[in-house]
Amino acid sequence: MIDPRAIIHPTAKIGTGVSVGPWSIIDADVELGDHCSVASHVILKGPSVIGAGNHFYSFASVGEATPARAYRGEPTRLVIGSHNVFREGVTVHRGTVQDRGETTIGSHNLLMAYVHVAHDCVVGDHCVFANNASLSGHVHVGDWANLGGYAGIPQYRSIGAHAMVAGMSLVLKDVPAFVSVAGHPAAAVGLNLEGLRRRGFSESAVAALREAYRILYRARLRLDEAMDRIAAMDDPEGHLEVLLTSLRASRQGICRPRHSREAGD
Repeated sequence: MIDPRAIIHPTAKIGTGVSVGPWSIIDADVELGDHCSVASHVILKGPSVIGAGNHFYSFASVGEATPARAYRGEPTRLVIGSHNVFREGVTVHRGTVQDRGETTIGSHNLLMAYVHVAHDCVVGDHCVFANNASLSGHVHVGDWANLGGYAGIPQYRSIGAHAMVAGMSLVLKDVPAFVSVAGHPAAAVGLNLEGLRRRGFSESAVAALREAYRILYRARLRLDEAMDRIAAMDDPEGHLEVLLTSLRASRQGICRPRHSREAGD
């Protein structure tokens, strides 16, 4: 299942059931898990630890060193979970010692064509990044987040779990969990209701999140006051705690509605 025209470094560790297409390169210190599929013209560099069942399409470059000027060739790595899809032209860079020393991507993610994940990013599970969405260095993305095509996320921003970033948006502030943002710069435009519907959130869970969104954006409260009020709500399914965790973790301030009349739910 490994084409003889592929180039595999002697120190690379290849699992069982792996297929590698012609003219692909698996470089030194790459650990590739079982049942991965590597198409033609793919480059995997290390140190990288890649789990099982990942699918790399042609011209993906995964595990390359970052071009960040602070990087001086120190040993850093990339860690990828299982069952991710890296479509054509995706680029993923290893970490830097100035941060975690590691770029981390979870499991069951879809990175469409020409997506970029820069150094020291942390991506959760079940995320979808549409074509040309780009994460700058040190960005954290929660589980089930969705980035539209050409969305741009500058350094040190965070995208909360179940959040939605519309296509061609520029995210200058952190995006709270469950919130949809759009625009240039991105502004909050409501809950990610379609995402919640697709994932089977109960009516009571959606109602609680609607109320939390109202408190956060429409009650004319300071952020700490809004968080205290949300924390006092009943939260049997734990979704409000996910929202609060994303708010507490914000380093850049959160995206807000562009005008008060736009703060619908």
